Amino acid sequence: MSDSARTLGGGVAIPAIDIEYIERILCDLCRIPSPTGFTDAAIAFVEREFERLGVATRRTVKGALVATLPSGREGEARALAAHVDTLGAMVAHIQEKGRLRLTQLGSYPWSAIEGEYCTVHTSGGREYTGTIMVSAASAHVHGPGTAKMERGADTMEVRLDARTGSARQTRALGIEVGDFVSLDPRTTVAGDGFIKSRHLDDKAAVACLLGVIRALDGRLPVRTSHFFISNYEEVGHGAAAGIPSDTEELIAVDMAAIGEGFQTSDEFSVTICVKDGSGPYDHGLSTRLRALGDAYAIPYKVDIYRYYSSDASAGQRAGGAYRAALIGPGVDASHSFERTHRDALWATTALCLAYLLDG
Repeated sequence: MSDSARTLGGGVAIPAIDIEYIERILCDLCRIPSPTGFTDAAIAFVEREFERLGVATRRTVKGALVATLPSGREGEARALAAHVDTLGAMVAHIQEKGRLRLTQLGSYPWSAIEGEYCTVHTSGGREYTGTIMVSAASAHVHGPGTAKMERGADTMEVRLDARTGSARQTRALGIEVGDFVSLDPRTTVAGDGFIKSRHLDDKAAVACLLGVIRALDGRLPVRTSHFFISNYEEVGHGAAAGIPSDTEELIAVDMAAIGEGFQTSDEFSVTICVKDGSGPYDHGLSTRLRALGDAYAIPYKVDIYRYYSSDASAGQRAGGAYRAALIGPGVDASHSFERTHRDALWATTALCLAYLLDG
């Protein structure tokens, strides 16, 4: 997908998009551990990048980030929201043999993290690597029982990369119940423009929003526009507070789930989600986004997700008095081993720019 500017007959143009910048930001951000509730480092990274691009930021009481681009026109402020918090876990129990039981942060099947490398972040600031595995992992010891064992909180454990064979020895390392556990993202730029990594949900969208700021390069949107970087989306209350009070339209920019059956999304487009598990999004706003996609020849899909909600959902459930919509890059295998493509990142960034400049 070309990153050149696209112009309507009226003279409004989508600025050139630096897709290499977006890809680099995405890879750097994916490699920063940020399970929901443990996001300070990721928020600080995004904060520094906004400020490097010349946009001042502030943090909310809950630790989310807000950046604002002013406009000369009064009223009808807009907000684009994306989240840096990811799936992860916490230490729920230290077993007598020294290994750890986990409690999930966010929703995912236990099988999606079996065999994954992880890092335990202690409250004292130490870090220990390990591997998440089923307790009967050895086929040579357990035979067919290994494959048949149900994967769940009572059967999965962390094997620490440390000399410990008891709960006492594990605690002596500084590890305790309540410590955060992050998953190895395994971020890789593959052939033909693919990016595969854990946590593309929703760091891909955060990278796109930074790409929007870079593409604008000082140009102001048609309405005052807020960029809200959420830190509790995976547990349902990220944008329940903190969206600026003058906001009349909120677009959640979050990954678009790809699947068989009734789904239309793909890895090469931006998706406009018109309904998810929280209900339909604003029809008028979604229709305007479709019209912008058509006008600027931005590849997009329209989809519905049954098992999904967003920061826009959270904001409206909390009483947000604004119109809301949901868009995002197509991501395969959501909440598992995720993958997207540069074309989807481009398309998402382009639709955001069209909305800010011509919407």
